[in-house]
Amino acid sequence: MIEWLADYGLFLAKTATIVVAVVIVLTLIAHGRRKGQAGSGAALKVTELDERFDRRRRQLQLAAQPRHRRRQLAKQLRKSRKRARKGADDKAASSDRIWVLDFDGDLKASATPALAELVSLLIEELKSGDEVVLRLQSGGGLVHSYGLAAAQLDRLRDAGARLTVCVDKVAASGGYMMACCANHLVAAPFAVIGSIGVVAQIPNVHRLLKKHEVDVELLTAGRYKRTLTVLGENSEEGRAKFLEDLQSTHDLFKRYVAQRRPNLDIEAVATGEIWYGSEALAEGLIDAVGTSDAYLLEKLQARARVLKVSLESRRGMLGRFTKAVEGGVERGIDRVLERVDDLRWQRR
Repeated sequence: MIEWLADYGLFLAKTATIVVAVVIVLTLIAHGRRKGQAGSGAALKVTELDERFDRRRRQLQLAAQPRHRRRQLAKQLRKSRKRARKGADDKAASSDRIWVLDFDGDLKASATPALAELVSLLIEELKSGDEVVLRLQSGGGLVHSYGLAAAQLDRLRDAGARLTVCVDKVAASGGYMMACCANHLVAAPFAVIGSIGVVAQIPNVHRLLKKHEVDVELLTAGRYKRTLTVLGENSEEGRAKFLEDLQSTHDLFKRYVAQRRPNLDIEAVATGEIWYGSEALAEGLIDAVGTSDAYLLEKLQARARVLKVSLESRRGMLGRFTKAVEGGVERGIDRVLERVDDLRWQRR
């Protein structure tokens, strides 16, 4: 009995030692991961949508066939796939290339730095005939933030790229400022388009403070350094100047849109109103009605190379290890996927 207890105690001690060691290693890995994420920026990720589409289409074709025909069809598709792989280099050299970017805008257009970096990379890589497709979703926000985001798209056009913007849900106000930069603008039937206007809302609690005998001293140098305030008493002169600034911003917005869509009746649509996609086409705000999925499918069916480009936060040591494992698994799956499909059909 005593010997058994001694062995059991030794086992517990070893187990505790292993657990403590694992905890220490995981803590160090987590620390390194946080450090890596904080200072190493983001990594470029390119996804070949055409190859992924072909692979899934092949799976669907097999699944749709009667069982007795699946094995034969699988062999035919496998042979066709091998021939396609032999010509992959020729396709890469001769096919049209479609670069796909995503922009999901918030109030501050926080995705602009990533967009700017991707635009800079693409400008170096673009060749004659290349097209950039931006899948854009934004309800607008700060004027200067979206002005900068739109300027990044102007850089693409200035570099000679054909820019297509696809809007599935909303491109309003600052979002439309970006969308109008496109050579070709496509929106879904019920996507929200337009809102070419400027809005500002400022609360004022001066009367409340005055009621409680609270004074607010606002000191400025410059006649219009501060026009409307939250705490102080607003003057008619300040209010008039604020409205003048709003109108000036609106005029700048209208000129920006009109320069990029010269056939648009800007005075008719720059009222702050919104239109749904099918209505926006009639107003000239967009060029076609459709979804981004349908547009990219058309390109895939035309045998173009469709490459989705994005930036992802760099991972620490554990993240890099996981990513490497994922990459190895994906490559292994790609190599054996056709054979696995064949065996699945044969078993049936």
